[in-house]
Amino acid sequence: MYAVIKTGGKQYRVTVGEKLKVEQIPADIDSQLDLDQVLMIADGDDVTIGNPVIAGAKVTVSVVSHGRGDKIRIFKMRRRKHYQKHQGHRQNYTEIRVDAISK
Repeated sequence: MYAVIKTGGKQYRVTVGEKLKVEQIPADIDSQLDLDQVLMIADGDDVTIGNPVIAGAKVTVSVVSHGRGDKIRIFKMRRRKHYQKHQGHRQNYTEIRVDAISK
């Protein structure tokens, strides 16, 4: 059984027991969250697709940790103009574990 959820403007295909890193969610570590933006649930040949979400469906997750991703280096340059700009960015994330999928 798996589900497709939407969180942080992105879509993720999740199964029970899976850990994944999503955009930062303001929640405490070891807390339970119910994600109700479920776009699709598949259980073998039984596939339920929402329009756009499935009413009453939810995915229960636990917050494992918070962190910051790898640094992305940004370099901008204009040739012959003596313009160079260096910048870096580290995106915050929340690591979650999927506990249950319910319709």
